[in-house]
Amino acid sequence: MGSISHVITTNPTLPHLPFTRSTALRFSCFNPRLLRLPPTRVAGKVGVFAEVSSPSRTTSGIDFSDPDWKTKFQQDWEARFRLPHLTDIFPDAPPIPSTFCLKMRTSIDRDFPGHYSSYEEWHGYINNNDRVLLKTIYYSSPTSAGAECIDPDCTWVEQWVHRAGPREKIYYKPEEVKAAIITCGGLCPGLNDVIRQIVITLEIYGVKNIVGIPFGYRGFSDKELTEVPLSRKVVQNIHLSGGSLLGVSRGGPAVTDIVDSLEERGINMLFVLGGNGTHAGANAIHHECCKRRLKVSVIGVPKTIDNDILLMDKTFGFDTAVEEAQRAINSAYIEAHSAYHGIGVVKLMGRSSGFIAMQASLSSGQVDICLIPEVPFNFHGPHGVLSHLKFLLETKGSAVVCVAEGAGQNLLQKTNATDASGNVVLGDIGVYIQQEIKKYFKEVGIHADVKYIDPTYMIRAIRANASDGILCTVLGQNAVHGAFAGYSGITVGLCNTHYAYFPIPEVISHPRLVDPNSRMWHRCLTSTGQPDFI
Repeated sequence: MGSISHVITTNPTLPHLPFTRSTALRFSCFNPRLLRLPPTRVAGKVGVFAEVSSPSRTTSGIDFSDPDWKTKFQQDWEARFRLPHLTDIFPDAPPIPSTFCLKMRTSIDRDFPGHYSSYEEWHGYINNNDRVLLKTIYYSSPTSAGAECIDPDCTWVEQWVHRAGPREKIYYKPEEVKAAIITCGGLCPGLNDVIRQIVITLEIYGVKNIVGIPFGYRGFSDKELTEVPLSRKVVQNIHLSGGSLLGVSRGGPAVTDIVDSLEERGINMLFVLGGNGTHAGANAIHHECCKRRLKVSVIGVPKTIDNDILLMDKTFGFDTAVEEAQRAINSAYIEAHSAYHGIGVVKLMGRSSGFIAMQASLSSGQVDICLIPEVPFNFHGPHGVLSHLKFLLETKGSAVVCVAEGAGQNLLQKTNATDASGNVVLGDIGVYIQQEIKKYFKEVGIHADVKYIDPTYMIRAIRANASDGILCTVLGQNAVHGAFAGYSGITVGLCNTHYAYFPIPEVISHPRLVDPNSRMWHRCLTSTGQPDFI
């Protein structure tokens, strides 16, 4: 796992206040942290949410000479991770017994709608005070591999997040719910699995009015795109194929226009599947709903094949991507191993984080050089990649290079172009490596047979494997549980093998990165045997 030390430290702009209701409200619907994001992230086009670049937190605001600094840090942490709730706007909103039954196949009796009485007390619901521990390793020194320290002494500080799951009391009557699902950004294995499980769980609660908004946020404004009615019958087998039943797109209308559309359509539960940018859009929608005093729950489900969402063990699609990448790496190895002085180059996804390239290299055992965005490298020179490739050809006769798409961008000419989501259009590092390898070995008079494989779209389009299928199923279920529990402006993820809810601002400040000092990166280096290319 990469380091999360850049997000576990306190925000120096936050006063050290005891956790009270007034403090909590500051971190719910009208969160000042949102106001510190660049203005274009919270207003205007949703498409500009793609790269949230809020400054990293530092520990400069903590007075470590204060004997109570640890307690104050934990109070600030609890306030920051407090989940926004409908009762922040509607204090008198009455909770009702959950219609999600833990013991019966059907959650409702024949008198439904309007009948919510329970005839027995069921155990198995999640208490609102249940927590999941964010960190489980005590680092005795900041120099320990992968150390995540708050103070110079690496003091152990407990950091808790809210446990996900069904609550005994809910804040929506199922017969009054109109739920909508959207999928944004690029394709990712598991989208259909999450859609399917959201629909199934909503129906178990008793919701009858479920729709899909086609082609992401664009579907809220494009008059040619109509809602897709969803039911268990419609989604029953969609997880057997890749892609998204609802389609995907980047960009979209202004936040105010989206909320106008929500009001017109009567939608009061919105499930948003997407990455950092999509979540920033969801958070802005949540705040606009709060501003208008609308009873709407906006729930995110992190969708990023790159696995670059903060605080989470992994995101759906990642395991499938690593598994499918083995096919490309194995093909590159066979091509390289079967040729005289063969070199196979494989480019994998990873704009700003190299988790797929690292894990795929580690699991394949066939990669000699792994290049990721977090670790700078020289391509030329006596300690560069080309020099090591020459050594590999001389000693073992072939080589395989695995590179993340965002690696080595400093070597390429910048275009300053952006896509519809506001993402900077990257140069093609794979083609650059292929061309530079051919050029170098021609200059030194050594034969080299270079094969280049880019499996990006093949990987994105496949169905989820078993591991991701389970993850998607539980994420979809917990997204619905969170909405019925009255939360909004939150996302759900896997944290230390447990499912938890997070306020959206806490996971979108910047992408999660591979820590070059982490044990996992060290393991990858041990597997490849590559030197430092600096």
